[in-house]
Amino acid sequence: MVSEIINASGNKRIKKLLNKEIKEKTSQNLMEDELVKAWDEVHFKFGSNPNQFPPSIKSLLKRIAKGGGLPFINSVVALFNYISIKYLVPCGGDDVKKIEGNLRLGLAKGNESFIPLGATDKESPQPGEVIYFDNKTLNVMCRRWNWRNGDFTKITEATKKIVINLDGINPASQSLIEQARDELAQLLIEQCQAKTTIDLLNKNKPEIKIDL
Repeated sequence: MVSEIINASGNKRIKKLLNKEIKEKTSQNLMEDELVKAWDEVHFKFGSNPNQFPPSIKSLLKRIAKGGGLPFINSVVALFNYISIKYLVPCGGDDVKKIEGNLRLGLAKGNESFIPLGATDKESPQPGEVIYFDNKTLNVMCRRWNWRNGDFTKITEATKKIVINLDGINPASQSLIEQARDELAQLLIEQCQAKTTIDLLNKNKPEIKIDL
């Protein structure tokens, strides 16, 4: 959980950090890295084609491979991108003030509502699709686990309270995920004057309580 954050539209230190990581990764064929390919396999398992609906880390790598870097949306989004590229793990967050119920990662029934980031038209996920959603309103924050974010909890300069998630699956080790999590938390404190609390969800601890 991140609170009392100052999310600027520009930050030279973060931009320099992100661009340096992009430059280092551009020359590498990371699409064949086991951490990236593992997400392809997971998507196939729940019936999603990762080539048509690429996991977020795969989308980022495709974009930087084309050259030109990444747009600086705001400080928090830039830090998400930095951590994702550095550790090759999906990373995202949501404005919790827009959420009414519990945040759930689960299988869609097909009656949920999703508006893609930057769009206005509603759509529904496919039954059985892995989604991240508000279990009270059934509004979806992210489709196909980590393919596309929803618009209603997008992070803006006005956002003050955020729940951030880093997704890890085998072969990513728990220590790798914890290292990425801790670095992101420290950067949010240093660069965005945020207050942070951290935790770890896994099969032995499938839920935590947070103050929305």
